[in-house]
Amino acid sequence: MLNWLTGRVKRQPPRRIPAPAAALTQHQPYPWPDPAAGPQTRLYYQSPWVYVAVNRIAEAAALVPLRVLRRQGERLVEVERHPLERLLDAPNPYLSRFELLEQTIGYLELTGDAYWFLVGDAAGAPVEIWPLRPDRVSIVPDAARYVRGYIYEVDGARLPLEAAEVIHFRRWHPSSDYYGLSALEAARLAIASDRAMAEWNRATFGQDNGVPAGIVHIKEFVSDADFERLKREWRQSYGGPQRRTAFLRGGDVEWQHIGLNHRDLDFLQGRRAHRDEILSIFGVPVALLSENATEANAKVAERLFIERTLWPKLVRLAQKLTADLLPFWPGDCVVQFDDIRPTDAQARLDEIRAAYPVLTINEIRGRYFQLPPTPWGDRPANAAPAAAPSAQEPAVDAPTP
Repeated sequence: MLNWLTGRVKRQPPRRIPAPAAALTQHQPYPWPDPAAGPQTRLYYQSPWVYVAVNRIAEAAALVPLRVLRRQGERLVEVERHPLERLLDAPNPYLSRFELLEQTIGYLELTGDAYWFLVGDAAGAPVEIWPLRPDRVSIVPDAARYVRGYIYEVDGARLPLEAAEVIHFRRWHPSSDYYGLSALEAARLAIASDRAMAEWNRATFGQDNGVPAGIVHIKEFVSDADFERLKREWRQSYGGPQRRTAFLRGGDVEWQHIGLNHRDLDFLQGRRAHRDEILSIFGVPVALLSENATEANAKVAERLFIERTLWPKLVRLAQKLTADLLPFWPGDCVVQFDDIRPTDAQARLDEIRAAYPVLTINEIRGRYFQLPPTPWGDRPANAAPAAAPSAQEPAVDAPTP
Protein backbone atom coordinates (compact mmCIF):
# COMPACT_ATOMS: atom_id res chain seq x y z
CA MET A 1 0.00 0.00 0.00
CA LEU A 2 2.96 2.28 -0.53
CA ASN A 3 1.29 3.94 -3.50
CA TRP A 4 -1.61 5.32 -1.50
CA LEU A 5 -0.44 8.90 -2.05
CA THR A 6 -0.08 8.53 -5.82
CA GLY A 7 -3.79 8.27 -6.64
CA ARG A 8 -6.67 9.83 -4.73
CA VAL A 9 -10.25 8.89 -5.50
CA LYS A 10 -12.71 11.72 -6.03
CA ARG A 11 -16.36 11.74 -5.15
CA GLN A 12 -19.04 14.37 -4.74
CA PRO A 13 -18.86 16.01 -1.30
CA PRO A 14 -21.58 14.75 1.06
CA ARG A 15 -24.46 16.95 2.02
CA ARG A 16 -24.46 18.63 5.39
CA ILE A 17 -25.79 16.33 8.07
CA PRO A 18 -28.81 17.29 10.22
CA ALA A 19 -28.40 18.79 13.68
CA PRO A 20 -29.02 15.57 15.70
CA ALA A 21 -26.29 13.73 13.82
CA ALA A 22 -23.96 16.72 14.16
CA ALA A 23 -24.54 16.71 17.91
CA LEU A 24 -23.44 13.08 18.11
CA THR A 25 -20.05 13.90 16.65
CA GLN A 26 -19.25 16.21 19.57
CA HIS A 27 -19.50 13.37 22.08
CA GLN A 28 -17.60 10.63 20.29
CA PRO A 29 -14.30 9.50 21.78
CA TYR A 30 -11.37 9.64 19.41
CA PRO A 31 -9.19 6.70 20.39
CA TRP A 32 -5.90 6.03 18.70
CA PRO A 33 -5.41 2.39 17.69
CA ASP A 34 -3.89 0.34 20.47
CA PRO A 35 -0.83 -1.55 19.15
CA ALA A 36 -1.49 -4.27 21.73
CA ALA A 37 -5.16 -4.55 20.79
CA GLY A 38 -5.92 -7.71 18.94
CA PRO A 39 -7.70 -10.08 21.32
CA GLN A 40 -10.50 -10.56 18.82
CA THR A 41 -8.23 -11.59 15.98
CA ARG A 42 -6.09 -13.70 18.33
CA LEU A 43 -9.15 -15.72 19.29
CA TYR A 44 -9.41 -16.71 15.63
CA TYR A 45 -6.37 -18.94 15.94
CA GLN A 46 -6.72 -19.75 19.64
CA SER A 47 -10.28 -21.10 19.64
CA PRO A 48 -11.04 -23.98 17.24
CA TRP A 49 -14.77 -23.20 17.18
CA VAL A 50 -14.21 -19.51 16.36
CA TYR A 51 -11.83 -20.54 13.58
CA VAL A 52 -14.32 -23.04 12.16
CA ALA A 53 -17.29 -20.64 12.34
CA VAL A 54 -15.50 -17.64 10.79
CA ASN A 55 -13.90 -19.79 8.09
CA ARG A 56 -17.20 -21.38 7.10
CA ILE A 57 -18.91 -18.00 6.78
CA ALA A 58 -16.06 -16.15 5.05
CA GLU A 59 -15.28 -18.86 2.50
CA ALA A 60 -18.93 -19.52 1.70
CA ALA A 61 -19.58 -15.80 1.15
CA ALA A 62 -16.51 -15.39 -1.08
CA LEU A 63 -17.79 -18.14 -3.40
CA VAL A 64 -21.06 -16.38 -4.29
CA PRO A 65 -20.97 -14.57 -7.67
CA LEU A 66 -21.57 -10.80 -7.65
CA ARG A 67 -23.22 -8.86 -10.47
CA VAL A 68 -23.92 -5.24 -11.36
CA LEU A 69 -27.48 -4.58 -12.60
CA ARG A 70 -28.85 -1.46 -14.29
CA ARG A 71 -32.34 -0.22 -13.46
CA GLN A 72 -34.69 0.03 -16.45
CA GLY A 73 -38.02 1.07 -15.01
CA GLU A 74 -39.07 -1.72 -12.67
CA ARG A 75 -36.66 -4.22 -14.20
CA LEU A 76 -33.01 -4.91 -13.53
CA VAL A 77 -30.76 -5.75 -16.47
CA GLU A 78 -27.30 -7.18 -15.95
CA VAL A 79 -24.38 -4.99 -17.06
CA GLU A 80 -21.73 -7.03 -18.80
CA ARG A 81 -18.23 -6.48 -17.42
CA HIS A 82 -19.02 -3.36 -15.42
CA PRO A 83 -15.89 -1.50 -14.21
CA LEU A 84 -16.73 -2.50 -10.66
CA GLU A 85 -16.72 -6.18 -11.60
CA ARG A 86 -13.37 -5.81 -13.35
CA LEU A 87 -11.98 -4.02 -10.30
CA LEU A 88 -13.16 -6.77 -7.95
CA ASP A 89 -11.66 -9.45 -10.19
CA ALA A 90 -8.22 -7.91 -9.60
CA PRO A 91 -8.51 -5.55 -6.60
CA ASN A 92 -4.75 -5.08 -6.34
CA PRO A 93 -1.59 -6.86 -7.54
CA TYR A 94 -1.62 -9.22 -4.56
CA LEU A 95 -5.26 -10.17 -4.00
CA SER A 96 -7.99 -11.97 -5.90
CA ARG A 97 -11.72 -11.35 -5.59
CA PHE A 98 -12.07 -14.41 -3.34
CA GLU A 99 -9.31 -13.27 -1.00
CA LEU A 100 -10.70 -9.73 -0.79
CA LEU A 101 -14.21 -10.89 0.11
CA GLU A 102 -12.89 -13.57 2.45
CA GLN A 103 -10.87 -10.99 4.40
CA THR A 104 -13.76 -8.52 4.46
CA ILE A 105 -16.31 -10.99 5.81
CA GLY A 106 -13.73 -12.43 8.21
CA TYR A 107 -12.94 -9.02 9.69
CA LEU A 108 -16.65 -8.26 10.04
CA GLU A 109 -17.18 -11.47 12.00
CA LEU A 110 -14.13 -11.00 14.22
CA THR A 111 -14.21 -7.26 14.88
CA GLY A 112 -17.57 -5.96 13.64
CA ASP A 113 -15.75 -3.63 11.19
CA ALA A 114 -14.03 -3.93 7.82
CA TYR A 115 -12.37 -1.21 5.76
CA TRP A 116 -11.39 -0.86 2.09
CA PHE A 117 -8.89 1.76 1.00
CA LEU A 118 -9.45 2.94 -2.59
CA VAL A 119 -6.60 4.03 -4.85
CA GLY A 120 -7.71 6.29 -7.72
CA ASP A 121 -6.50 7.02 -11.23
CA ALA A 122 -5.95 10.44 -12.80
CA ALA A 123 -9.72 10.91 -13.18
CA GLY A 124 -10.39 9.95 -9.56
CA ALA A 125 -12.02 6.57 -10.27
CA PRO A 126 -10.91 3.60 -8.12
CA VAL A 127 -8.35 1.31 -9.72
CA GLU A 128 -7.19 -0.62 -6.64
CA ILE A 129 -8.76 -1.85 -3.39
CA TRP A 130 -6.68 -2.56 -0.29
CA PRO A 131 -8.29 -4.07 2.83
CA LEU A 132 -7.20 -2.36 6.05
CA ARG A 133 -6.75 -4.00 9.42
CA PRO A 134 -9.59 -2.71 11.64
CA ASP A 135 -7.41 -2.55 14.76
CA ARG A 136 -5.24 0.07 13.00
CA VAL A 137 -8.08 2.35 11.90
CA SER A 138 -9.58 5.28 13.80
CA ILE A 139 -12.58 7.28 12.63
CA VAL A 140 -12.43 11.09 12.78
CA PRO A 141 -15.92 12.52 13.52
CA ASP A 142 -17.03 15.75 11.92
CA ALA A 143 -20.01 17.96 12.73
CA ALA A 144 -20.50 18.97 9.10
CA ARG A 145 -19.94 15.66 7.31
CA TYR A 146 -20.39 13.14 10.18
CA VAL A 147 -17.10 11.47 9.18
CA ARG A 148 -14.20 13.76 8.30
CA GLY A 149 -11.80 10.94 7.53
CA TYR A 150 -9.80 8.07 8.93
CA ILE A 151 -6.42 7.58 10.56
CA TYR A 152 -4.43 4.46 9.71
CA GLU A 153 -1.56 3.78 12.11
CA VAL A 154 1.32 1.48 11.19
CA ASP A 155 4.47 1.25 13.35
CA GLY A 156 3.75 4.61 14.94
CA ALA A 157 3.15 6.39 11.62
CA ARG A 158 -0.35 7.87 11.35
CA LEU A 159 -1.61 8.13 7.79
CA PRO A 160 -4.62 10.43 7.24
CA LEU A 161 -7.21 9.13 4.78
CA GLU A 162 -10.06 11.08 3.24
CA ALA A 163 -13.60 9.84 3.83
CA ALA A 164 -14.06 9.23 0.09
CA GLU A 165 -11.01 6.97 0.05
CA VAL A 166 -12.36 4.48 2.59
CA ILE A 167 -15.39 2.21 2.54
CA HIS A 168 -16.39 1.22 6.05
CA PHE A 169 -18.42 -1.96 6.46
CA ARG A 170 -19.85 -2.40 9.93
CA ARG A 171 -22.25 -4.50 11.91
CA TRP A 172 -24.84 -2.87 14.12
CA HIS A 173 -23.57 -1.78 17.55
CA PRO A 174 -26.21 -0.63 20.05
CA SER A 175 -23.69 1.45 22.03
CA SER A 176 -21.59 3.00 19.25
CA ASP A 177 -22.47 5.40 16.46
CA TYR A 178 -19.31 4.73 14.47
CA TYR A 179 -17.95 1.24 15.17
CA GLY A 180 -19.47 -2.21 14.74
CA LEU A 181 -20.03 -5.01 17.25
CA SER A 182 -18.33 -8.37 16.86
CA ALA A 183 -20.05 -11.66 17.58
CA LEU A 184 -17.04 -12.46 19.75
CA GLU A 185 -18.26 -9.98 22.35
CA ALA A 186 -21.36 -12.09 22.95
CA ALA A 187 -19.35 -15.32 22.84
CA ARG A 188 -16.48 -14.11 25.04
CA LEU A 189 -17.47 -16.03 28.20
CA ALA A 190 -18.14 -19.28 26.33
CA ILE A 191 -14.83 -18.97 24.48
CA ALA A 192 -12.88 -18.27 27.69
CA SER A 193 -14.53 -21.22 29.46
CA ASP A 194 -13.85 -23.57 26.56
CA ARG A 195 -10.23 -22.44 26.38
CA ALA A 196 -9.81 -22.97 30.13
CA MET A 197 -11.17 -26.51 29.82
CA ALA A 198 -8.81 -27.21 26.93
CA GLU A 199 -5.83 -25.90 28.94
CA TRP A 200 -6.83 -28.04 31.92
CA ASN A 201 -7.10 -31.07 29.67
CA ARG A 202 -3.65 -30.40 28.22
CA ALA A 203 -2.16 -29.98 31.68
CA THR A 204 -3.79 -33.21 32.85
CA PHE A 205 -2.26 -35.29 30.07
CA GLY A 206 0.97 -33.32 29.69
CA GLN A 207 4.42 -34.45 30.76
CA ASP A 208 4.59 -35.53 34.43
CA ASN A 209 0.88 -34.87 34.83
CA GLY A 210 -0.62 -38.30 34.16
CA VAL A 211 -1.28 -39.02 37.85
CA PRO A 212 -4.01 -36.89 39.45
CA ALA A 213 -3.40 -34.75 42.51
CA GLY A 214 -3.86 -36.36 45.89
CA ILE A 215 -2.50 -37.19 49.35
CA VAL A 216 0.18 -39.73 50.24
CA HIS A 217 -0.62 -41.02 53.75
CA ILE A 218 2.21 -42.94 55.49
CA LYS A 219 0.45 -44.85 58.28
CA GLU A 220 3.53 -46.26 60.07
CA PHE A 221 6.02 -44.01 61.78
CA VAL A 222 9.20 -43.29 59.85
CA SER A 223 12.21 -41.18 60.65
CA ASP A 224 12.69 -37.71 59.29
CA ALA A 225 15.36 -38.91 56.88
CA ASP A 226 13.12 -41.70 55.53
CA PHE A 227 10.20 -39.29 55.28
CA GLU A 228 12.20 -36.81 53.21
CA ARG A 229 13.54 -39.65 51.05
CA LEU A 230 10.01 -40.94 50.37
CA LYS A 231 8.83 -37.48 49.36
CA ARG A 232 11.81 -36.97 47.09
CA GLU A 233 11.47 -40.33 45.36
CA TRP A 234 7.70 -39.93 44.94
CA ARG A 235 7.99 -36.53 43.33
CA GLN A 236 10.81 -37.67 41.08
CA SER A 237 8.68 -40.55 39.81
CA TYR A 238 5.15 -39.11 39.87
CA GLY A 239 5.43 -35.42 40.61
CA GLY A 240 5.40 -32.42 38.33
CA PRO A 241 5.58 -28.63 38.46
CA GLN A 242 1.78 -28.35 38.48
CA ARG A 243 0.97 -31.34 40.72
CA ARG A 244 -0.37 -30.89 44.23
CA THR A 245 0.64 -33.84 46.42
CA ALA A 246 0.41 -33.71 50.22
CA PHE A 247 2.27 -36.07 52.57
CA LEU A 248 0.99 -37.24 55.98
CA ARG A 249 3.34 -39.21 58.25
CA GLY A 250 2.04 -41.82 60.62
CA GLY A 251 1.70 -45.32 59.12
CA ASP A 252 1.52 -47.45 56.00
CA VAL A 253 1.71 -45.63 52.69
CA GLU A 254 -1.76 -44.94 51.27
CA TRP A 255 -2.87 -42.84 48.29
CA GLN A 256 -5.98 -40.70 48.67
CA HIS A 257 -7.29 -38.98 45.56
CA ILE A 258 -8.57 -35.44 46.10
CA GLY A 259 -9.05 -34.24 42.52
CA LEU A 260 -11.93 -34.61 40.06
CA ASN A 261 -11.54 -36.70 36.95
CA HIS A 262 -12.99 -36.05 33.50
CA ARG A 263 -16.07 -38.14 34.19
CA ASP A 264 -16.83 -36.33 37.44
CA LEU A 265 -16.55 -32.99 35.67
CA ASP A 266 -18.62 -34.16 32.68
CA PHE A 267 -15.75 -32.82 30.59
CA LEU A 268 -16.86 -33.87 27.11
CA GLN A 269 -20.42 -32.68 27.61
CA GLY A 270 -19.13 -29.32 28.82
CA ARG A 271 -16.97 -28.84 25.74
CA ARG A 272 -19.90 -29.78 23.50
CA ALA A 273 -22.05 -27.19 25.24
CA HIS A 274 -19.41 -24.52 24.63
CA ARG A 275 -19.10 -25.57 20.99
CA ASP A 276 -22.85 -25.37 20.45
CA GLU A 277 -23.07 -21.95 22.13
CA ILE A 278 -20.21 -20.44 20.12
CA LEU A 279 -21.46 -21.81 16.80
CA SER A 280 -25.02 -20.65 17.47
CA ILE A 281 -23.80 -17.11 18.21
CA PHE A 282 -22.05 -17.04 14.83
CA GLY A 283 -25.12 -18.55 13.15
CA VAL A 284 -23.50 -21.86 12.12
CA PRO A 285 -25.86 -24.80 12.76
CA VAL A 286 -24.22 -27.57 14.75
CA ALA A 287 -25.56 -30.19 12.33
CA LEU A 288 -23.18 -28.83 9.68
CA LEU A 289 -20.25 -30.05 11.79
CA SER A 290 -21.69 -32.86 13.89
CA GLU A 291 -20.52 -36.36 13.01
CA ASN A 292 -23.86 -37.75 14.24
CA ALA A 293 -26.07 -35.61 11.99
CA THR A 294 -28.29 -37.47 9.55
CA GLU A 295 -28.54 -36.49 5.91
CA ALA A 296 -31.91 -34.86 6.53
CA ASN A 297 -30.57 -32.87 9.49
CA ALA A 298 -27.54 -31.79 7.47
CA LYS A 299 -29.74 -30.53 4.61
CA VAL A 300 -31.96 -28.56 6.98
CA ALA A 301 -28.86 -27.11 8.68
CA GLU A 302 -27.39 -26.06 5.35
CA ARG A 303 -30.63 -24.36 4.35
CA LEU A 304 -30.80 -22.49 7.66
CA PHE A 305 -27.16 -21.44 7.32
CA ILE A 306 -27.71 -20.04 3.83
CA GLU A 307 -31.03 -18.31 4.51
CA ARG A 308 -30.49 -16.91 8.01
CA THR A 309 -26.73 -16.45 8.27
CA LEU A 310 -25.04 -16.17 4.89
CA TRP A 311 -27.68 -14.34 2.85
CA PRO A 312 -28.14 -11.34 5.25
CA LYS A 313 -24.36 -10.83 5.26
CA LEU A 314 -24.28 -10.80 1.46
CA VAL A 315 -27.14 -8.29 1.34
CA ARG A 316 -25.30 -6.01 3.79
CA LEU A 317 -22.16 -6.15 1.66
CA ALA A 318 -23.97 -5.60 -1.66
CA GLN A 319 -25.98 -2.62 -0.45
CA LYS A 320 -22.86 -0.98 0.98
CA LEU A 321 -21.09 -1.39 -2.36
CA THR A 322 -24.12 0.09 -4.12
CA ALA A 323 -24.16 3.11 -1.82
CA ASP A 324 -20.42 3.84 -1.51
CA LEU A 325 -18.60 2.34 -4.50
CA LEU A 326 -20.95 2.39 -7.51
CA PRO A 327 -21.37 6.22 -7.47
CA PHE A 328 -17.81 6.50 -8.85
CA TRP A 329 -19.22 5.39 -12.23
CA PRO A 330 -22.23 6.92 -14.01
CA GLY A 331 -25.48 5.03 -14.36
CA ASP A 332 -28.38 3.94 -12.18
CA CYS A 333 -27.02 0.56 -11.08
CA VAL A 334 -27.11 -1.73 -8.09
CA VAL A 335 -24.85 -4.50 -6.84
CA GLN A 336 -26.39 -7.88 -6.09
CA PHE A 337 -25.07 -11.29 -5.18
CA ASP A 338 -26.67 -14.29 -6.83
CA ASP A 339 -29.64 -15.47 -4.79
CA ILE A 340 -28.35 -18.78 -3.45
CA ARG A 341 -31.26 -19.41 -1.09
CA PRO A 342 -32.81 -22.84 -1.67
CA THR A 343 -36.29 -22.78 -3.16
CA ASP A 344 -39.19 -25.19 -2.81
CA ALA A 345 -39.78 -26.38 -6.36
CA GLN A 346 -43.39 -27.46 -5.76
CA ALA A 347 -44.29 -24.19 -4.03
CA ARG A 348 -42.73 -22.27 -6.91
CA LEU A 349 -44.78 -24.19 -9.48
CA ASP A 350 -47.97 -23.59 -7.46
CA GLU A 351 -47.21 -19.87 -7.34
CA ILE A 352 -46.67 -19.72 -11.10
CA ARG A 353 -49.96 -21.57 -11.75
CA ALA A 354 -51.79 -19.16 -9.43
CA ALA A 355 -50.39 -16.22 -11.45
CA TYR A 356 -51.75 -17.51 -14.77
CA PRO A 357 -55.15 -15.69 -14.58
CA VAL A 358 -53.67 -12.29 -13.69
CA LEU A 359 -50.30 -12.08 -15.46
CA THR A 360 -49.30 -12.07 -19.09
CA ILE A 361 -46.77 -14.46 -20.57
CA ASN A 362 -44.12 -11.74 -20.66
CA GLU A 363 -44.75 -10.85 -17.00
CA ILE A 364 -44.33 -14.47 -15.95
CA ARG A 365 -41.20 -14.82 -18.09
CA GLY A 366 -39.64 -11.75 -16.46
CA ARG A 367 -40.73 -12.35 -12.86
CA TYR A 368 -40.09 -16.05 -12.48
CA PHE A 369 -37.55 -16.93 -15.17
CA GLN A 370 -35.67 -13.62 -15.77
CA LEU A 371 -36.29 -13.95 -19.50
CA PRO A 372 -36.76 -11.06 -21.97
CA PRO A 373 -40.25 -10.30 -23.39
CA THR A 374 -41.41 -11.81 -26.66
CA PRO A 375 -43.64 -10.30 -29.36
CA TRP A 376 -46.36 -12.88 -28.68
CA GLY A 377 -46.19 -12.62 -24.87
CA ASP A 378 -48.69 -9.81 -24.22
CA ARG A 379 -51.71 -12.10 -24.02
CA PRO A 380 -52.82 -13.67 -20.71
CA ALA A 381 -50.86 -16.71 -19.65
CA ASN A 382 -54.00 -18.85 -19.34
CA ALA A 383 -55.27 -17.97 -22.81
CA ALA A 384 -55.57 -20.84 -25.25
CA PRO A 385 -52.74 -20.88 -27.78
CA ALA A 386 -53.64 -19.68 -31.26
CA ALA A 387 -54.32 -22.61 -33.57
CA ALA A 388 -51.82 -22.98 -36.36
CA PRO A 389 -53.30 -23.18 -39.88
CA SER A 390 -53.55 -26.71 -41.21
CA ALA A 391 -51.89 -27.83 -44.42
CA GLN A 392 -55.28 -28.44 -46.14
CA GLU A 393 -56.90 -25.11 -45.21
CA PRO A 394 -55.48 -21.70 -46.08
CA ALA A 395 -54.76 -19.24 -43.32
CA VAL A 396 -57.51 -16.71 -42.54
CA ASP A 397 -55.56 -13.73 -43.74
CA ALA A 398 -53.88 -15.52 -46.63
CA PRO A 399 -54.90 -14.37 -50.14
CA THR A 400 -57.02 -16.87 -52.10
CA PRO A 401 -55.51 -18.07 -55.35
